Amino acid sequence: MLHDDDRELMRAVSGYLRRVNEVSEREAVSTRTPLGDVISEHLGVDASQVPVVVEQIADHRLVDADLALDALGEGDGRLIGVTGGDQRHHQRLSEWITNPHTRYAPGPVDFAERATGPSSSARVVSLGVRLLRFDGVPIALAQRAASPEFGRPAALLEVLSADDAVVTRFLETLRQTMIERSVLRGQVLSFQPTEYGRDAGATFVERPAVAADDIVLGAGVLEEVVQHVIGIGRNSEALQRAGQHLKRGVLMYGPPGTGKTLTVRHLLTETAGVTAVVLTGSSIRFIGAAAEIARTFQPAIVVLEDIDLVAMERHSSPQPLLFEVLDALDGLDGDADVAFIMTTNRVDVLERALAERPGRVDLAVEIPLPAPAERRRLFRRYAQALPFTEDSLTAAAERAEGTTGSFAKELMRRSVLRAIREEREPRDEDLAEELDRLMDARQHLTRAMLGSAGEQDSDLPPDGHHAASFGWFGG
Repeated sequence: MLHDDDRELMRAVSGYLRRVNEVSEREAVSTRTPLGDVISEHLGVDASQVPVVVEQIADHRLVDADLALDALGEGDGRLIGVTGGDQRHHQRLSEWITNPHTRYAPGPVDFAERATGPSSSARVVSLGVRLLRFDGVPIALAQRAASPEFGRPAALLEVLSADDAVVTRFLETLRQTMIERSVLRGQVLSFQPTEYGRDAGATFVERPAVAADDIVLGAGVLEEVVQHVIGIGRNSEALQRAGQHLKRGVLMYGPPGTGKTLTVRHLLTETAGVTAVVLTGSSIRFIGAAAEIARTFQPAIVVLEDIDLVAMERHSSPQPLLFEVLDALDGLDGDADVAFIMTTNRVDVLERALAERPGRVDLAVEIPLPAPAERRRLFRRYAQALPFTEDSLTAAAERAEGTTGSFAKELMRRSVLRAIREEREPRDEDLAEELDRLMDARQHLTRAMLGSAGEQDSDLPPDGHHAASFGWFGG
């Protein structure tokens, strides 16, 4: 039984605790910023007491996130900016809400221009707060673009709501909407490293326009590659019904300048609407990001140009980068409608690794130096409307054994330039004399640079880099 003294003590303790709570609430309100007040009013609870869920997004997906958030907030959303100095770029949403030093307040929204295609762009939120409802429940969300200069390599979304389950469902819906509305789907993309290190973003590339008639290869070679890459994709549903896998890997190998890159560009021409990622040389280290795009936006093509240049390359891991590429192929399910196309000038540095990991490449096609018949076609193609006789072109093609289309193209230019210097039309003699110059022993390095056979191995360093083609938009 309680005595009067005990009751008095309990009343005093209760009053003290009530007083402590009142002081705590006043202090919380006093440190909450004007922006925090706005967010709290929207949520219907003290925002400083609500946990924040962080979602990182690759910066090349920021446009997708912006489009998805616009759709999810349509008709019931509000977008506000943040004022409070440069510190807003460094501090998180929780610090925007409660901060005894910087009184963050609503203000103008920060926007940035982002590419949506090779020649188009859109304005997206680079720093701002969205107030919206999802399933009838208020949600607040901070949206930021990546800032590598500030140590933030990815875009960031910070979400809070009084209902944790709603936040989970909201983020799941956001991810799906980003895929449905993505500006990446059906585009040709590439990856380039940034000045701040290893991180890279996808950049848009114009889809090439290369017809089958523009390519001069041996009989049936182009048709075989097209059937494997494009034919499987066009018959994907029937193949899946028959229990067959769709993922495929193609390796095109042969000397530089023989038409491997041109064949790749033709494949991209013939697959309009298919998402493609083109990685060349050192950018192949972004294979993980490329594979993720291909997985997300099927049907897709991943091109790995000059893969021999990285077959021996090492980075922070002791494992060769080539194995990373093979792991990326392994990481996709067999029913993924993704074609990996690899090109190499030195298949010898790949054979062992590919043999030890069978099944990654299911078609290997040699693109050799042009045979006499192909050289004649190349010479006629690059001569176009020039007034060279058929006999002179045939004779030049037969003499230029071991050369490629790059050689024929340069020969025509030199022949025309010779005539221009003498202020007249080109003649057969120009073609013959310029061919003599290029075939002269003193021009052995020039021929090597134009893809001539039998000379590059003896004149350039044996490090595997001498066989590289000169850029993806070359031949």
